Amino acid sequence: MRPARRDATDTGGARARAYRDAVARRRAFRLPGYVTLAEAGFDGEWVSPIQMTSGALDGPMLMTKDWLDAPSAARHRDRLATRGYLPEIPFNRVLDAALDLLGLDRGAIYVAPVFCLLPPVRSHPLPAADARASFEAVTRHEIMGRRPVAAGDDAARVLRHFDVPHVATIHPSRRGLDYAARARLIADALEAA
Repeated sequence: MRPARRDATDTGGARARAYRDAVARRRAFRLPGYVTLAEAGFDGEWVSPIQMTSGALDGPMLMTKDWLDAPSAARHRDRLATRGYLPEIPFNRVLDAALDLLGLDRGAIYVAPVFCLLPPVRSHPLPAADARASFEAVTRHEIMGRRPVAAGDDAARVLRHFDVPHVATIHPSRRGLDYAARARLIADALEAA
């Protein structure tokens, strides 16, 4: 894996300011039918709680559909409050395997959902208009010059809609492939980005 690209003129200050702006944008963004992180008790100095462990502002960026649904976030509140993700779910097991292939840990990457609110149910079919609204209001401000890896069709569609150069790969939870095959495809995409 090549080292993360850094803009020679950015000592971290511009990225940190952009990140704080994205956090403020996430706090202000609402759509009917969805729960905000604040309403679910997960407001913090992050755009998404997964960034507690996967928030490297100069690391490779993996863009996904969403963080979690509202019922799952409520059910696992105590565990999520300490690390921002559930290690045992397929998404995270595959992501950890991909990072192992690259010799990286979660602290070396940045994970961002295109949709920053909590859907009402697991595997909620996210309307394109809702995904685009969230991306436009919040997530596009997290890119900071990186070429994101779109993990899954939902993220890729949003990035294509906004003409954001990206590398497309499968979603870590995709069925039909074993964990090792999924991890290899995601590792390859992260290297290509």
